[in-house]
Amino acid sequence: KKPASQLKKVVSELYYYPRLKKNPFWGKRPYIVRSRESKKLLERLSADHHPILFEGLHTTAYINHPLLAKKVKIVRAHNVEHDYYEALALAEEKWWKTLFFKSEARRLKEYEKKVGQFADGIAAISPMEHRYFEGEYGKSTYVPAFHSNDIVSSKMGNGDYILYHGNLSVPENHRAAHFLVKEVFSRLQVPCIIAGSQPPKSLIKSVESYSNIKLIADVPSDEILELISNAHANVLVTFQSTGIKLKLLNSLYRGRFIVANRPMVEETGLEELCFVGKTPSELVEHIKATFEKSFDENQKQQRVTLLNQTFDNQVNAKKLVNMLFKPLVKQ
Repeated sequence: KKPASQLKKVVSELYYYPRLKKNPFWGKRPYIVRSRESKKLLERLSADHHPILFEGLHTTAYINHPLLAKKVKIVRAHNVEHDYYEALALAEEKWWKTLFFKSEARRLKEYEKKVGQFADGIAAISPMEHRYFEGEYGKSTYVPAFHSNDIVSSKMGNGDYILYHGNLSVPENHRAAHFLVKEVFSRLQVPCIIAGSQPPKSLIKSVESYSNIKLIADVPSDEILELISNAHANVLVTFQSTGIKLKLLNSLYRGRFIVANRPMVEETGLEELCFVGKTPSELVEHIKATFEKSFDENQKQQRVTLLNQTFDNQVNAKKLVNMLFKPLVKQ
């Protein structure tokens, strides 16, 4: 990946470390951890007494290293990773990737115990993850997901299409897209758009069978945001109730109506802002119902109130800072 120029504006020092190429099936430690080891990284981490924020379990290769023993170490947990990888295995079509995901899930479950032992705190991204980590290790704080939105900018009125968006190279997302094409969008008369990067050939072929469904591949992020804003309804489906999906937050901050299945909104506190369906038929009926309505100021204000209560970036940044600096020096 290319260096992120935006980061230079907000940090005093910025370093990049190449990811190592290792056999993904070998070793007791998870591949996502082993492949991010770096002697130079360890040198820099141990050169001062500042606290460390590990962004994701995959960055924690040195969390138990003696050189870091006296440093405050906080782990930002994106998911319960072994559950996430088990779900990836279920969604994967290629047998060798399924084997890898299952193997990685087993290693992650064992490795997580070490992280729980040596971390001074875990910043959990959702209430579900917070309950899990607090129950297992007794050192979790709920710090909701950070996102790119400062205000609710949803447009009033109506759009003329519905949208599903996501990285279509991810098994979870192309599984959701296939489901929507076959079980939901094919039963509608309104224009339906699926937008995202690297769609599999099977999805491209599936969409070609329906005149009301359009696939837009490899869309730049700014165009995705435009599609979200102009859609009449954003349809959000997942089969993994882990963490919180940023696409849900982006759609609530920028879009009009949201139609989602239960795993997408489960325990997010955002259920009342969405039309939630359990079955394909319920999702179809909810989508039809949105086209009988116009998005108005009252609905927008309901979002503002609820989103500000939980997902204010400034408030949540202070929670994270407090975790890092409350114990200024470890004894």
